[in-house]
Amino acid sequence: MPGDYLPILLSLGIAIALGAGLIWFSWASGLKTGGRVKYSTYESGVPLLDRSRKRLSIAFFLIAIDFVVFDVEAAFLYPWTLHVREGGWPLFWAVMVFVLLIVAGYAYVWRKGGLEVATRVARGIGGTPR
Repeated sequence: MPGDYLPILLSLGIAIALGAGLIWFSWASGLKTGGRVKYSTYESGVPLLDRSRKRLSIAFFLIAIDFVVFDVEAAFLYPWTLHVREGGWPLFWAVMVFVLLIVAGYAYVWRKGGLEVATRVARGIGGTPR
């Protein structure tokens, strides 16, 4: 029985070693000295013309949260596709209720204007536009 977990532990060990190796390589490659120019803030090779910490509207973050919520809920449908034949009609209807809840939540967010960034920023809802 414990021998059945050997491939899983081996894959986990390789993944951890590879992740640690990539992090170490990234850290080690950044040790070269570059002086003041290396640590200056720039974007696409052009120095910034104004301050780097700008105030953003909260509407952008609300849309990002909505995206994450609906994306994670949709990710739960993947295991269902693997077992749809074995589960039969009861599993099908359970997943249809789940999909209905996702669609209802999406319709609620859409109806409340949670996906309209331009109008929220123009009306001053959720932060200061800059």
